[in-house]
Amino acid sequence: MLHNKKIGFIGTGNMGQALIAGLIQSKTAKPDNIICSDINKKQLEIVKNKYNVLTTTNNLKVIEKAKIIIYAVKPQNLFFVIKETSKLLNSSKLIISIAAGVPLKAITEILNKKLRLIRVMPNICAFIRESATAIAPSENIVNEDIELAKAVFDCVGKTVLLEENQLDAFTGLAGSGPGYIFMIIDAMADAGVKMGLSRQDSLFLSSQTVMGAAKLILKTNEHPGQLKDKVASPKGTTIAGIHALEKGKLRATLINAIEAATNRSIELGKNIIK
Repeated sequence: MLHNKKIGFIGTGNMGQALIAGLIQSKTAKPDNIICSDINKKQLEIVKNKYNVLTTTNNLKVIEKAKIIIYAVKPQNLFFVIKETSKLLNSSKLIISIAAGVPLKAITEILNKKLRLIRVMPNICAFIRESATAIAPSENIVNEDIELAKAVFDCVGKTVLLEENQLDAFTGLAGSGPGYIFMIIDAMADAGVKMGLSRQDSLFLSSQTVMGAAKLILKTNEHPGQLKDKVASPKGTTIAGIHALEKGKLRATLINAIEAATNRSIELGKNIIK
């Protein structure tokens, strides 16, 4: 679907580079069909040498050449870049913003024209092509546009189509979620060390266990409660550990964490609009 499409990146930071790498490594897009811009010349040189894509310091050249434009800049810089490039934006181009917390309404009000605009939120796991990514289209988007966006972001993981008003909840769960899992893995590794395992072995085992458990849910499509029941035998070790987790209110703590992150996302979004 993307083989003959010119894809432009405005911003080549960590997420921009993760997307470029995903597109090329999956052979979804050819390097000579990708053009990137950035204010950092050294970073552009690195990107050009590493991925063999077209690079420029001129954002307008990206808009001129590409049919799919991905704004991969920091939220505080997005409005300036949008204003700078707005004169070349039209309905022939699919515009994707991955700036966290910046609503579609804020972008459309600045542009003051009807455009094919999509807001997308990947997470940090895009760096290893295992991102959970949310796609939220504007009202001017057609099904083909959504498929194009999915084709881009499926290169770095799995995508889900959401309404924009669900993105704060996505942020609390999947955007911030890797941070919670890192803490859980770290705590499990500490426990292994306490019980006599080496730090190296304990960290490997906790990481592998979390990855394996997640893959088991995704591959079997079974409810995690059902899988938990399968491993928790009467008077066994697992049910003893589960009892300790319930006493420590693990479920309530995780729910509270996701709620807190969601509310913070809402607050940050309001601040950006102001």
